[in-house]
Amino acid sequence: MGVDYGTKRVGVALSDEGGTMAFPCAILENGKGLMGEIKNICAREGVEQIVVGESLNYQGAPNQVMEEINNFVGEIGEAIGIPVAFQREFLSTQQARFFQEKKKHVDDSAAAVILQSYLDTKNSKSIRETI
Repeated sequence: MGVDYGTKRVGVALSDEGGTMAFPCAILENGKGLMGEIKNICAREGVEQIVVGESLNYQGAPNQVMEEINNFVGEIGEAIGIPVAFQREFLSTQQARFFQEKKKHVDDSAAAVILQSYLDTKNSKSIRETI
């Protein structure tokens, strides 16, 4: 599962069973029921790992929302118990808007951009290790 964490909305994406393609899944309101909704998606879809976009500024340092993301990741560990990885994300929302320009909210597509980047990195490492 890929997550694009935002203070108002949280985008969620899932991958195919082979872990090669990411797809937008849901846009959730960031509120009291968020962790329950994520837990339900994880259970329903058999999620084994969550990839959260690591929000950094232009200099590569954590930005204002990164503290909230770290708290969110801690909650995932406590409430769901699924391993979490960070994937550096840079302008994922803008990338998603480029491909989804007619859509009002692209948080789920931004989560797919984050997850696809993670999958591409992971899969290219696996290929290099087998060669």
